Formats: sequence, structure tokens, C-alpha cells
Amino acid sequence: METAKTKIYKLLSGFNKLKWSLALKGILCGLVAGLLAVFYRMGIEYGTVTATNIYKFLRFHPVWIFVWVICIAAAGLFLSWLVKLEPMASGSGIPQTEGVVLFGLKMKWYTILVVRFVGGILCGFFGLSLGREGPSIQIGASGGQIVSKVTSKKNRLEENYLITGGAAAGLAAAFNAPLSGMVFALEEVHRSFSPLILVSATAASLSADIVSKHFFGLKPVLSFTTLPQLPITLYFWLIPLGIVSGLVGSLITKSLLGFQTLYNKLPAFVRPCIALLIALPCGMFLPLTIGGGQGLIKFAESAKSGIALIAILLVVKLLFTSTSFGSGVPGGIFMPILSVGALSGSLLGLIAVRFGLPVQYVPDFAVCAMAGALSSSVKAPITSILLTAEMAGSLVHMLPVAACSFIALLLSDLLKIDPIYESLLERYVEKNRDSLPIQQKGGLMEIPVEYGCDIAGKMVCDINWPQGTLIVGLRRGTRELVPQGSTKILPGDYLVVLFTKESENGIQERITRLCHPRTGP
Repeated sequence: METAKTKIYKLLSGFNKLKWSLALKGILCGLVAGLLAVFYRMGIEYGTVTATNIYKFLRFHPVWIFVWVICIAAAGLFLSWLVKLEPMASGSGIPQTEGVVLFGLKMKWYTILVVRFVGGILCGFFGLSLGREGPSIQIGASGGQIVSKVTSKKNRLEENYLITGGAAAGLAAAFNAPLSGMVFALEEVHRSFSPLILVSATAASLSADIVSKHFFGLKPVLSFTTLPQLPITLYFWLIPLGIVSGLVGSLITKSLLGFQTLYNKLPAFVRPCIALLIALPCGMFLPLTIGGGQGLIKFAESAKSGIALIAILLVVKLLFTSTSFGSGVPGGIFMPILSVGALSGSLLGLIAVRFGLPVQYVPDFAVCAMAGALSSSVKAPITSILLTAEMAGSLVHMLPVAACSFIALLLSDLLKIDPIYESLLERYVEKNRDSLPIQQKGGLMEIPVEYGCDIAGKMVCDINWPQGTLIVGLRRGTRELVPQGSTKILPGDYLVVLFTKESENGIQERITRLCHPRTGP
């Protein structure tokens, strides 16, 4: 007993040391994750450019379409085999990363990297409407796991922090936006603001950003530095803009989940083939819609087209993204959501021009709606706001962007739209429940007690903890406490939970649900 107690005290007293250890390992994690994300980004960009040229050739030489259809069939069968080989590498990658961090899902970094690179770049060569940002986050998380395996051995707590740091680094490298990377890790991946998570995510994001800027230059992926500042007298437009972007974000969520449900009724080997076939007419006649949508956002920002063309691009991009992602091939939805949001903002801006809006402010509408759609669909408003601010290279647009984001988020909540990545994680777990690899070695986890959760305000002895767990530490502000049965748990506390290898599967999920507020009835 005394030996066990000594180990616990040693563990708690080592948290300050862990913080600086995480900072150093986070830098290494950022370098590894940054390099992986950069190489992936290069592959996807090359694939998208190649797809554009191929579809341009097919448009003027339709006799070769038959050959391309044969290539589609072969690529579709190969993609379905890749997804079967490593289901964790299907789709976006963000839900799977959250599952690893929050619920103890097991991640095999080597197969994930192979399937992500091969499958993702192959999808890029066929021009599917998929983004690289979600996969970059999972690739970065895999890089974090590599660093953890080398430096942390069997320290599960530190491994979780480094995986989170790698995820932050992946987003930072994908967008050249380090602030967004670290906040996304806190707001979406871990869903808590632990100082240890912040240290790991910050170190990893900044070092990954250095790597990314070395290869791609200092400008962010989407540079909005020439945007005029929206006058306060026009702020009333932010209300309809927030409503429109909120509706579009909600529609994207419903459409993505709906097409995924529809695809699940088909044989697995057919799904990628259908998505690749749909890409053929889109690439030939509306080449702006292929790929993640970076060019589409710049087109929407330019405000040089008519209302009809923007509306067509909006509808096609939304449906094309849904059919591409729903098939389950490796690829994300982060950039496509941004592009659909930008198109909706540009469309409303062009309509507003007929009611007296100066045309030079249409790009502001596109940028605000881009953040609003992302906030509505992902339910990560702080990330949406910061990402837009980093892309603009200035904070002068933050107020209208923030207003639009929160109006869109409010509308999405009123419509009872669940966060897209949370819904995808639930579907993934439900679909793969029988074969799902769960960490079973026991270990340690640190988790925040949120306002409104089941255990806030209760004493330790009054809580029905999962069997096989022990609350070994409680951090309240700067104080480290050893909890007793009479210790009252308060919102904002951080619990250190020890669980044994004999504990049943899903122990981390049950602890997480105890410490998080209920969102449903």
C-alpha cells in the first residue's frame, strides 16, 4: 500500500516536469507531423492540378472517356480495398483522432499513413471534392504517436498529449495557421483547455508552421489581406448573412450524413466507383468544383461573376462533396465546407448589391459566411474565427466574422444540428463496434470537469465510478490535491484517473461522459 501511495505522490509531483517535457517533445512532434503534412499537401495539390489538366483534355478529346472510365473502375476497387485494409483511415480522420484521444480507440500509425497517402493522393488525381485538412490532422496525430513511441514508451497520458499536439501541427501545416491549429486541438479534439494540452499543441503547431513556411512561403493558404474593412453602418447585413451561412452549414451536415447513409446501402466496392464517376462531368464542365475548393473560394471572393453561376457552383459543390465524402474514401470536408460557405456569402453579397451594397464589400460577405458555415457545421466557433483572422493576416475583420459565426452557430443549435465530427465518430463506432480496436492496457488519463456535468458539485464517495478506476489526483488551479472520499469535485477541476488493464472496454468513454455535460434529453 505504501509503495502504491509513493508512486501516486511521485506521479502528481511530476506534473510540472511533464509540462516542460511535453514542450520539448512537442517541438519534435511538430517537426515530424509538419513534414508528413507538407508532403501530403504537396501530393494532393499535384494530384488536383493533374486532374484539372486531365478533365480539360477529356473535354476536347471525348474519345478517351472510355479509357478513363476503365481507370475509374480500377481505382475504385483499389480504394475500397485500402479502406477495408485500414478503416481508421477512411473519411476525414478528425473523428477517428478524437476517438483515440477521448475514448481510447487504438490507432496504428503505419497503416494509417500508407492508406492516407496512397488513397488520398489517388483521390486527388481523380478530382474528388475532398479536403486535405482533416487527413492532415490524422497524419499529424500519427506523427505524434511516432514521437510518443520513441520518446515516451508506455506513458499513455503523454502519448495522448503528443497525439493531440500532432493533430494541431497537422492543421497548422495544412493552412499555415498555427493559432488555429492549437485552438482546434483544444476546442474540437480534446474539447477542454488543459495547460498541458496547450503546451503540447502550441509547441507542435509553431514548429510545424516553421516547416510549412519553409516549403510554401510565408503567406497562408487563403490570403485575404486586400479585403476592405466592412463599415459599421453595414453591420446590419451580418444578421441575414449569419442566418444564410448557418442554414448552409446545417444543410451541409445533413447532406453529408444523408449521402453516407445512402452509400451504406450499397456494396462497399461500388461506393468509390460511383464517387469517381460523378467527378467526371464535374471535372469536365465545372473544373472549379474539383478538389478541396481553394480556387473556388478565391473565385467567390473576387465577386466577378453573376448570381446564376455562383448559385450553380454552390449547389454542385455541396452535392459533389456529399457524394465524394459519403463513399467513405480517404479525404476530408474542412476545405469543402469553407468553399460552400464562401459561395453562399458571395451569393448573398451579389443579391445585396441590388439593394445598395457597394460591390467592393462582397468579398467580406464571402469571408464571413465561410467562417459561419464552418461554425454551424463543426460547432467550433473559436477555431472558425481565428482561422479567418489568420488567413486575412489582420484582426480588423474579427468583429464581423465573429458576429456571423455566432449567429450561424445559434441557428444551427436552434435547428438541433449535431456537430458533424461528433456524428461521424458515433457512426464510425457503431459501424465498427465488433471489430473496433480499443486500448486495453490500462493507464492514466487527465480530464477536466465541465460545468453542468453529472459529477460537478458532488463528493468523490457519492459518484458511481466505473469499476477498475481510481481517482489519484485532483488539480484545482495551481494546487495539486490528493482526493479523499469527502473531497467535493468542482467545475474546472482536473481529475487524474488511474485505470487497470483488467478494466472493461470503453472505460475512457464512460469517464469522459461523466465529466462532460449532457447535450441531449
